[in-house]
This record gives sequence, C-alpha cells and structure tokens, in this order.
Amino acid sequence: MTQPTDAFSAPQAGQTALSRDLSDFLVELSIAIHKHAMYPEGHPSLVPAADRVLQRLHPLLIRHGTLSLGVARNQLVIEGVATDPKNPVLLDLAGRLHRHELGAVTFKGGVDPVQMHSVLSTLAVESDRTGKPIGRGPASQLAQWANVTLYPVNFASLEIVGDAEGSAGDEEEREGRSQAASLWVGLARAAMALEEGEEPPSTEPGVVAEAIDNSEGGGAYDQVIVGYLLKIADELRTKKGGEAIALKNRMSKLVQQLDGGTIQRLLSMGGDRSQRRQFLMNAAEGMAVDAVLELVKAASDEQEQTVSHSMLRMLTKMAQHAESGSGERQALADSAVREQITDLIKDWSLKDPNPDAYRQALQRMSMTGPMFAVTTQAKFQPEPKRMFEMALEVNEMGEGIERAVTELVNEGRLKYVTKSLNEAEAPAVTEPLWQALGSGSAFEDILTVEPIDAEALDLILSRVGAQATEPMLDVLAESESQQTRSVLIDRLAKLGPQAGPAAIRRLDDTRWFVQRNMLLILAQLPEVPGDFDAVAMLNHSDDRVRRVAIEVALKVPAARERAIATALADPEDRLVRIGLSAALESCPEAVLPLVVRTAVDGSTEEQRWIAVRVLAQSRSKQALEALMRLAAPRRRWLKWKLPSKTKVFLAVLRALQSHGSDPRVKQVLAIAARSRDPEVAAAAKGGGEVDD
Repeated sequence: MTQPTDAFSAPQAGQTALSRDLSDFLVELSIAIHKHAMYPEGHPSLVPAADRVLQRLHPLLIRHGTLSLGVARNQLVIEGVATDPKNPVLLDLAGRLHRHELGAVTFKGGVDPVQMHSVLSTLAVESDRTGKPIGRGPASQLAQWANVTLYPVNFASLEIVGDAEGSAGDEEEREGRSQAASLWVGLARAAMALEEGEEPPSTEPGVVAEAIDNSEGGGAYDQVIVGYLLKIADELRTKKGGEAIALKNRMSKLVQQLDGGTIQRLLSMGGDRSQRRQFLMNAAEGMAVDAVLELVKAASDEQEQTVSHSMLRMLTKMAQHAESGSGERQALADSAVREQITDLIKDWSLKDPNPDAYRQALQRMSMTGPMFAVTTQAKFQPEPKRMFEMALEVNEMGEGIERAVTELVNEGRLKYVTKSLNEAEAPAVTEPLWQALGSGSAFEDILTVEPIDAEALDLILSRVGAQATEPMLDVLAESESQQTRSVLIDRLAKLGPQAGPAAIRRLDDTRWFVQRNMLLILAQLPEVPGDFDAVAMLNHSDDRVRRVAIEVALKVPAARERAIATALADPEDRLVRIGLSAALESCPEAVLPLVVRTAVDGSTEEQRWIAVRVLAQSRSKQALEALMRLAAPRRRWLKWKLPSKTKVFLAVLRALQSHGSDPRVKQVLAIAARSRDPEVAAAAKGGGEVDD
C-alpha cells in the first residue's frame, strides 16, 4: 500500500508547526503575489519581489528537491503541516489560490526569475474579476512552466457539489465546497489505493465502501483512511450549508454500507484511544444521526460492549424521531441524541449487565413503530396556527400567542404570518407581534434563513422602520449568501437617512467586502451624510472597494473632482470608464490633462472614444492640441495621408467642428472632407451619428 501524497494527508510524527524557513517562504510568496496584483507590468517593485521569493525558495529546493503546497479554503499544507488559518497573510494566499480552484502548487529545482515572475503574474489576477479560475483553464496553462506546476481541484467526477443549494457559478457559494470535495475525492483515492495523479473511477459511497471492505487493511492503509474520516468529521462539525449537507449524506451512506468488522478495524486504529474518541466526538456533532449510531455500535463491540445495549436501543428510538420527526420535536430529538452520545463517549467503562433474553426483548421493542397511541381528541389540541388566527379574530393577545407565532416562523410559514398580520384589523395583536418579529433573536432568525423572504421582510420593515437597521447590518456583515446581501443592501438604502450614519460606522471593519457593502448602501441613498469623508476610501487597495467609493464620492460636490481624477488614474478599465462618464456630464478643468492622456494613450478604444467626446465639450487650447494630435494628416509624396478610420478618429473629426476658426482645423477638415470614404467625409462635414 502506497500512502497518497495528498494535500490533506496527516503531518508526519512530531510535526505540529511550520519551520521558520517554510513560513518565511510562504509569507514572501503571498506578499509578492499581492504586489503583482497591485502594480502594472513593468513596475520597479515587481522584479525585487520575485527575487525575494526565489531567495527563500532555493534553499528549500536544495534540501527537498521539490516543494509542494496543498490548498484548502483558509489554509495551506506544506511538508505535511497546515498553516495557521488565523494568520492574515497566509489566509489571503490560501484564499486566492482556492478561488482559482487550485488543489496544489509544486516547485522544482531550476526555477528562474522569468518563470517566477510569470507564475506570480498569473496567480495575481483575481478569479472573480475575470470569471475564469485558473483551475478551470486548459492543461497547457497549468503546466506552462518547466519547474512550476499548478494542479486544479477536480470536480469532474464528484456529484456532491450538485447537491448543494444555490448557483454553482457564484464564487462566494463555491467557497467551502472545494474543501468538502477535496476531502471526499481524497478519501476515494486512498480507499482504492491509487497513485498520485490517478482519478478514482467513481466516488459513489457504495464504491468507496466496497473498496475499503475488500482491502487487506494494515496499519498504513487504515491510518490514511481514518485520517480522512477524522478530517471529514471535523469539517462537518464546523461547517453548515448545502455542501455540508451533501457531504453528511455521503458519509451516512458510506458508514451504513461498510461491513461491521471493517468499521471496528478502522476504529481500533492501532489502539489509539484518544484518536478514536476525538473522531467519535466530532462525528456526534456533525454527521447524520444514523451514521453516528453505527459508529458507536461498532466502537461498543470493539471495546467489549462498553456501552450497554439498553442505551443503544434508547438512542435508536431517539434517532428515529430525529430523522423522521418534524418541527421542534425533530430538533429536540436530534439535539438530545447527540448530547447523550457525547456524554457516553467521554467515559466508557460499563459492560452490558442485562441477560440475553431481556436484551433481545428490548431490542424488538426499540425497532417497533410509535410507542404510544394518540387519541382523536389529542390530535385536535390547540395548535399554533389556530391560536394565531383566533387571536386575530378576537383582537386579544392572550397567553402563548407570541410563542405560537415563533413556532409558525420556525416551520417556514413567515409569509403566511406577515400576510395575515398585514390584512388583519386587530391592533391589540398586530402591533406587539410586528415589534416581536422586527427585533431580537426572532428578527435575526428571519434574516438568516436562505433564501430570505423579501416580501415578508418588506412588511416587517414597513412597521418597525429604523430599529431594524443594526440587526440588518450585523447579518449583512457576516452573510455568505449573495441573495441575502443584495436584499439587505437594497432595504437598508430604502430606510433612508438613518441608515447612512450606521453604515459609515461599519467602515471601520477592515474586511474589504464589509466596506464595499457599506459603501453600496451609501451609493444608493438619495443624499450622502454630510459628515462622511468621501475621499478617505478612494485609494483603497481593493479595486472592488475603490469602484463603489468613487461612485459615492461623485455624489458629493466637494469630492467630485478628486473622484474623477482618481478614477481616470486607476489601472482598472471599469473605473476609468466611470471617471470618463462623470467627466462627460461635467468635466472640471483640473482633470482635463488626465482626459487628454486617456484620449491619446487610453488602454482601450472605448476609453479613447469617450475621452474624445469629453474633449469635444471643452473650448480650451489643451483640448484642441490633443484633438489635432489625433487627427493630423501626414504628407506622403504629393498627397495627404489621414490616420486610419476608427471610431475614435471619426469622433475627433466631429469634435473639431467646435474649433472651426483655427486654420489648422480648417485644413484637416478640408482634407478629410475630400476622402473617398463616405463616413470620413461625412464626419469632417459635421454629419454622421455619434454612437452612445
């Protein structure tokens, strides 16, 4: 059995933290990529940054021959040791590689400055800007360097991501999915004893279970398999959402299809009790209840019935309620069975004292259907919906009405509740219930349900107004759902002036996406609060924040000139076009040199065309000189040669009409008017349409 050299393999014995030289290399790599993202090609800071990475890398390659980085969502794995997910520099590096859907990066001896600069430039491009993660690119792009190779995370054979809710194209919803997918594919590869680079023929739980059952086992094989089980259990313990549910379902199927003897063999793990206990503790928190019970039963048998059969039977009955119940009963049963299992695992000592016949009778009882018959009268006891409707009918709150509404909301009937309250003429009931829905934990629960019910939220906000601002901002700062963020930003902006100061206070949060979202709220307000420093965010390191900051500053008269100048000087095309559009409406004299520079040397034809349209509105000498530079014909033999016909050149000819008294302009327009090209001739005469 060859242990897979996977990015998620367990560290070697004794390794708990990165060595200093490895840590320094990763930090230098992260800084260099960040600089390549900030500065344009040819900037003097880029070559030294690449050289410093090579200075850290070469001693490592001399010692190891090759160096591989495994990529997880918020950490890297190098030399079998995972980086600290709380380290901001390494967290940023891991996140960037993860968003590119890369599973690993390998460096080999012989990496030169040219290769390193090319690699850094490739990794520096943000995937959400291009919409094309490197991991999805062609194989030739991933292996274009002789001594550096990028390995994609392969989702092709994995169906787990298809089970998750939401759009697979949303970058933020893909976060977390790579970790779950990599762990499951890694488990499948380890189970089938595949060599590095080989892909499993199938990742279905039944196929993986069969491979584990049919293996000969052995210490190395079992430790690798259990290593993946430990990591999956830990992943399910801490992660929520569609990808975690899909992974939980696959693990449940895997455990149920494994032979009991195989599970016992894996749980023994060479007699490592602490490792077994940790695995079961994590499994009790995150895996499906039926899978946890299978593991506990196998562990009980492996340790000679250290958990009594009576207790297992009780847990089985509780698990039935946890899996098939509904509403609050299901949640209580699920919580109770996990709590009981956790308490058992903490201290196993007692063997089963029951006689065999008694144990068998209890076993049959535990596997039967409902334990108690319910009378017809009991079926029609007051239920939340009936209590709620009666309260509205008689316009009396009564005891337990608020609790009944909470139960209805927890059952997913928020739309029914808000619609009923909106239509009812029972102020003694509706007013306190609106306040209850729009405040405290009840309101936070409503905001965190995905997808958020925008119609119900609007009804609540129409009653509670500004008091909902802070809870909505709290959820906005932490939500991973694009739909939730969009709904909350729109509703916060509609709350009016009171949302502005609250959003400004949140700009102290250093996370770029929080700052962007707060600025988006300010951008949608009819008027930006007067105490907001619109210039402070214009030079933010993240272009996504700068873009919104410029849009906000353009709404502030005192900051408008600075905003246009900042946009025109930005390397991002989208920001330049925002600045040009603002200048087209009204161009301050101070930014005219930047407009001229864009008209002459703009990076795209669209930029140059808009800049020419801005110059057409100016009567300054500076604007005229720029237009003449773009339109001046060249003497060739006995004829004048006009510049090539482009969208920009036609716009220049039309713009020169406003400077028709200048002799040079008259000469250029006369030459152009005699052109055999009808569009050029028409533009020189002031005709033709200006494309929007």
